[in-house]
Amino acid sequence: MATTCNSTAAGTDVEDPLKDAGNGGQRFSGMGTQGPVQQELPSVGAQVGLGGAAAERQVGRSHFLTEALASHSHASLSEKTEKILREFLRFYEDQYGVSLFNSMRHEIEGTGPPQAQLLWRKVPLDERIIFSGNLFQYQEDNKKWRNRFSLVPHNYGLVLYENKVAYERQMPPRAVINSAGYKVLTSVDQYLELVGNSLPGTTSKSGSTPILKCPTQFPLILWHPYARHYYFCMMTEAEQDKWQAVLQDCVRHCNNGIPENSKVEGPAFTDAIRMYRQSKEQYGTWEMLCGNEVQILSNLVMEELGPALKAELGPRLKGKPQERQRQWIQISDAVYRLVFEQAKVHFEEVLSKLQLARPAMEAVIRTDMDQIITSKEHLASKIRAFILPKAEVCVRNHVQPYIPSILEALMVPTSQGFTEVRDVFFKEVTDMNLNVINEGGIDKLGEYMEKLSQLAYHPLKMQSCYERMEPLRLDGLQQRFDVSSTSVFKQRAQIHMREQMDNAVYTFETLLHQELGKGPTKEELCKSIQRILERVLKKYDYDSSSVRKRFFREALLQITIPFLLKKLAPTCKSELPRFQELIFEDFARFILVENTYEEVVLQTVMKDILQAVKEAAVQRKHNLYRDSMVLHNSDPNLHLLAEGAPIDWGEQYADSGDGSGDSPSPSPSEAANLTEKRRRAKQVVSVVQDEESGLPFEAGSEPPSPASPDSVTELRGLLAQDLQPESPPPASPLLNGAPVQESSQPMAVLEASSPPASPLEHLPPGKAMDIETPKPSDQETGEQVSSPGRRPPIHTTTEDSAGVQTEF
Repeated sequence: MATTCNSTAAGTDVEDPLKDAGNGGQRFSGMGTQGPVQQELPSVGAQVGLGGAAAERQVGRSHFLTEALASHSHASLSEKTEKILREFLRFYEDQYGVSLFNSMRHEIEGTGPPQAQLLWRKVPLDERIIFSGNLFQYQEDNKKWRNRFSLVPHNYGLVLYENKVAYERQMPPRAVINSAGYKVLTSVDQYLELVGNSLPGTTSKSGSTPILKCPTQFPLILWHPYARHYYFCMMTEAEQDKWQAVLQDCVRHCNNGIPENSKVEGPAFTDAIRMYRQSKEQYGTWEMLCGNEVQILSNLVMEELGPALKAELGPRLKGKPQERQRQWIQISDAVYRLVFEQAKVHFEEVLSKLQLARPAMEAVIRTDMDQIITSKEHLASKIRAFILPKAEVCVRNHVQPYIPSILEALMVPTSQGFTEVRDVFFKEVTDMNLNVINEGGIDKLGEYMEKLSQLAYHPLKMQSCYERMEPLRLDGLQQRFDVSSTSVFKQRAQIHMREQMDNAVYTFETLLHQELGKGPTKEELCKSIQRILERVLKKYDYDSSSVRKRFFREALLQITIPFLLKKLAPTCKSELPRFQELIFEDFARFILVENTYEEVVLQTVMKDILQAVKEAAVQRKHNLYRDSMVLHNSDPNLHLLAEGAPIDWGEQYADSGDGSGDSPSPSPSEAANLTEKRRRAKQVVSVVQDEESGLPFEAGSEPPSPASPDSVTELRGLLAQDLQPESPPPASPLLNGAPVQESSQPMAVLEASSPPASPLEHLPPGKAMDIETPKPSDQETGEQVSSPGRRPPIHTTTEDSAGVQTEF
């Protein structure tokens, strides 16, 4: 059974009636009548089979929402959306030509950052599952909590099934959630505060019933400013922490929805967003620049439509405060879905037109590259002569004094995070090396390397690295420089951490795979692993230094440039049109006055930023390489190794059992066990779950099955047993998706009377392994350094790498 889930801006409900509606323009055009609106917001009472007064109340609420949206069609909601989209897409068409020229110029001139020392894998997680397990979800239609089987595939779209049996039978999921733009909340009070702020005048009185009640003390809520919200809860704090790490990883990945390898479309889109918002006098960072292009464009439209929609419909909402809050969430989600569909149609139409015109534009650029560059430099010199005196004064008085404090605030948590990445990588490889010694060499190497290869995408093991960015604050500077939130910088740094971890792991894999081709003994293999680890750490130190310095420069520009543009706008912006006459008509698609003006402003502050980062590089505490330390082609043969086929450790170095080459074929049961073991190795975080677990209390819940625990005490007792770290892997399912305690060292029952010998004793004399993480030497940095049941494979297809569409 194959079902294609409906693409939405944030969450995709498979059962949602929106999947049957037409394109965005058709949806909006029908809002003058009640028919299409009833399709969007059907009677949930009829859906779930509520009886009597309950069904009537549900029908009443649905009818009110239908009437509310239908009445708002008189305000030309469709026309307003189309006006915003067309205005933005004009900016996008303009920026497309500029971005294409910049990309081709970069390609020809060959400018760019120093060559990375670490390798990078082209397909990080193909056909893998990040996480799976059970969690309780709140059903808004019948106001009950239900236990759902959930999994996170490699595209980071959270998929919810009715239960694990439904997943194993390949039945359609209940929902596929793209978490771009969401916030993960761990407190109902946090959620109620955000909901209360979203619609003025709906703050609940003390003692009144809130919009949401959680049956446990461990909720997890996905909140979005425009789209629907999702409510989950867990039985224990440990489960909550694990699911929080997983969901935050989903948000982090989906927010980064524009592909990094998009050298033309991506920069053109982000520049168009910035130019459009600046034309509306909105400068500074934008927290909703997250997701793929259509999601970001939908957020842009809702940012303008939201206040007017709220002002018109807010006073018409009826009922208690929590009821009005619930109605507003439903209205906002319905409008957001409509906007998303209309934005998708318009954006794809314009993008197709630009891609058809691209070959002709490339031909012009290649033919007239020198003339275009000369024309642009002439324009820049005229703009520079006009604005330079004003810009230098503004930089000197309003920006330069604050650069060191901004940089220090950024560097401390970022450097700590990258140091933690280094320590986690060192610990995992060292533990693997000790296990190789204890387990008999190469027999277990495939299993260990299979786990190590997924380290960068293990949300629990990487959580300690990500948490280092949480203390980032720009106290006193956010308001001055109009920085709406530091989350933009936190998530960007965390993505860099994951990339550097994966690069280090992949480089280690490649070098170790080459070493295994020599047929080493167990002792030689141990020495080789340690030697390769030290080699990779040196490369990591250099690359992480380069990545951090680039991140600091980009963050400082992202903070200061909008501030400068806003300061200079009253005196400079009105004079820019007169420079248009300096651009030849044939080159007008590749040179824009606004872009050249911004580049000139950037140059006025860039020298101060570069100097600040350069001075920070000599400070011992940040562990940065000096700018004079540049390694070009230090290991050219290494990059040749990366051109080979991906390494499948599970297939090439699988455990051979007794190690004999003439072992008989495995029995069917043994083959099934090997298949299950192989399947679990393909999952980044191994979890097992119990479909039958229930909540401590749940009004009107379904009667438990005979296999369910009989009491809350028994349930919590089982959970406590499952979470004991020293217990061996269970043969039967655990409760509610609690991940198995993964240890890189094999479990063994040790005799109390005979303490275990140190694994280092197995090493050859004089080659004892150093357990402490090796630190960069003085020569490297130029400074002193202080001493579950069987499951069929899931087949997924994604659009824009954001997990919007998932096909099963």
